[in-house]
Amino acid sequence: MKIFILYQTDTWKSRASRVFFGIFDTRDKAMDYAKYNELYQYNAAVVVVEVALNQFGEI
Repeated sequence: MKIFILYQTDTWKSRASRVFFGIFDTRDKAMDYAKYNELYQYNAAVVVVEVALNQFGEI
């Protein structure tokens, strides 16, 4: 199972500047939420991170 985490960040996409906005079950829902709430701005970027759940493996 995969989930998608939505962040808004600065134009350089540094991790220190990330602001959490939600967890979604599809990438399309995350992008629609970002567009609806006007998270795209001239000095900000939107980052959607895909995370796999319920997986076991060795590193």
